[in-house]
Amino acid sequence: MPVNGETDEPGWEVDPDDEWGVAVLATVGRQLKLRREALGLRAGDFGIAVGYGEDLVYKVEGGKRIPRREYLEKADQVLEAGGLLAATWEDVKKVRYPKQVRDLAKLESRAVESLSYGIHNVHGLLQTEEYADEFDNRPVTEPRHVRILELRYGIIRSEALTARESTAFIEKLLGET
Repeated sequence: MPVNGETDEPGWEVDPDDEWGVAVLATVGRQLKLRREALGLRAGDFGIAVGYGEDLVYKVEGGKRIPRREYLEKADQVLEAGGLLAATWEDVKKVRYPKQVRDLAKLESRAVESLSYGIHNVHGLLQTEEYADEFDNRPVTEPRHVRILELRYGIIRSEALTARESTAFIEKLLGET
């Protein structure tokens, strides 16, 4: 039975093929469980204290469900963790997005860095072949990955690039410029 508006929403489960994501959630879940047990709390009692159901507590502790930020913050208070559990949000929030999208965000971040130093590039015939290769060896993604990024993961993109830079980058990836 859902507590505090809790429902089994899609998108809060970890992709089993994402090894890093699975490891992050397993570690966070293990820490939650160890701290809960150290205080002698049953999962049901802990769930009531943080405002979530017992089933969700078991899923989070088992690394099967991505906890929300509010869950981690409440758990940190209830388990007297001194901010350690709430701090795990920085890694947990990355797990919410599929590995491919996280990789695209890193690629965009590198693209912004390349653009920042673009004024230092030597253009035209003065370039050596090795120098030019350094800028042309960026990985190219499939257009469907770019489309996924465009439609569902604008938050990551907006953190990495401005709208104008993002559009130019995506057009370049698709070869439309």
